Amino acid sequence: MESDSSKRVKTLVILGASGDLTGRLLLPGVGRLIASGRAPGLSLVGAGNDDWSQTQWQDRLQDSFSDALEPGGLSTDTGIKDLNELRTGSSYHQLDVTAKGVLGKFLKDIPGPVALYFALPPAISQKACEALSPDDLPEGTRLVMEKPFGSSTETARALNATLAQLVPEDHIHRVDHFLGKSTVLNIMGLRFANRLLEHSWSGAHIEKVEIIFDEPLTLEDRARYYDHAGAGRDMIQSHLLQIMAIMAMEPPATLGEQDVRTNIATVLRASSIGLNGSDLADHSRRARYTAGTIGERKVPNYLDEPGVDPANDTETLAEVEVYVSNWRWAGVPFILRSGKALGRSRKEAVVTFKPVPHLPVGFKGADSPTRLHIGFGPDTLVLDLDVNGPGDVFTLDRVNLQAELGSDPLLPYGEVLEGILRADPLLSVRGDTAEECWRIVEPAFAAWKAGTVPMEEYASGSDGPADWTTSND
Repeated sequence: MESDSSKRVKTLVILGASGDLTGRLLLPGVGRLIASGRAPGLSLVGAGNDDWSQTQWQDRLQDSFSDALEPGGLSTDTGIKDLNELRTGSSYHQLDVTAKGVLGKFLKDIPGPVALYFALPPAISQKACEALSPDDLPEGTRLVMEKPFGSSTETARALNATLAQLVPEDHIHRVDHFLGKSTVLNIMGLRFANRLLEHSWSGAHIEKVEIIFDEPLTLEDRARYYDHAGAGRDMIQSHLLQIMAIMAMEPPATLGEQDVRTNIATVLRASSIGLNGSDLADHSRRARYTAGTIGERKVPNYLDEPGVDPANDTETLAEVEVYVSNWRWAGVPFILRSGKALGRSRKEAVVTFKPVPHLPVGFKGADSPTRLHIGFGPDTLVLDLDVNGPGDVFTLDRVNLQAELGSDPLLPYGEVLEGILRADPLLSVRGDTAEECWRIVEPAFAAWKAGTVPMEEYASGSDGPADWTTSND
């Protein structure tokens, strides 16, 4: 939804501008957004701890914007002109953002409203915010935080308290780039614009919901982060719980951020791993990849990967079974799974409907449950149905009805950034939901750390441990 143009961000300030995240994901997203002509008049300022020259900064911008500057695609002539002007007018500054008064003094000379993007490790972001005061921030400043939002319920609550002393909640953007505008709206449009689906979207008709993010990628030089996070913290605690909440929430009155984010929060407050009194070992699993082959690439044992500390006992594949204790979803498992070094890329939600009460005697062949697949990136829709086969009309065959859902040519970071620059927090994670996500997963993480849930193994390039199955395996 459109926001008041007077609140639109004029300057994007990136803290941690010399870091990997900025070069690999954030700046390419900025480039495509500007080149598309959808963020005119924006200025860009970089700040970091590294002693970079302006030439180094300009080289980074040139490399990061190269794809967006290519002719054709989503770029417009005006957008390319805007992007070149943004690049040549951009500056880099060496700053210790955790030092008292340094960041505040720097911001005094930045035209507002400002989006202050913390592309920094969470602990550094926390210290930087603690060194700020409300008077340090230009009017209308928006604070943009990268996940993870804290490392526990307690630390997430402490971070939220620090941020709340600086700006209002609707000026805080907790970025989850997995929640691009297209994905969020595609799920809501599919559910709420189709009476056939919304009528059957409950435990009365649905047996289970699986949200799966399997990928063939391994560490890809991210051991410093991933070996402390693992699959559970990297994907399930944030991305997949948010997708689950969007799929399970009640219909919002509007697509405004207050209605949508409140309904998301309501789902998460009612959610937990397992049922009351159940053993967490029955509702969560973890595993780690061993040596194997993905395509033509040989992959070493995870514990032999550079930068990995075996003492961290990090999982590379995780699965939890979440239940939403409300009228609509009582008893329905939401199975959230994410893993690396797997044999195929599979990024989708699978809704499995309950079987029909009675199949008339005389039908032969397939008798499989109806399944709805919602694919992520690209967003797709597949509906699995049993229908009368050709030839023998008494034999049921499986068919797949397929469709492509709406998409945005922007990169995921571009979609999220567009909302930030328009001062619209719709796609941002609200403070209370960030805390609820930690509350939901912490019992499982504690059980893993205690060894209550064993660490299983799977060969790189496989589909995971042999006894781990998901729908349509």
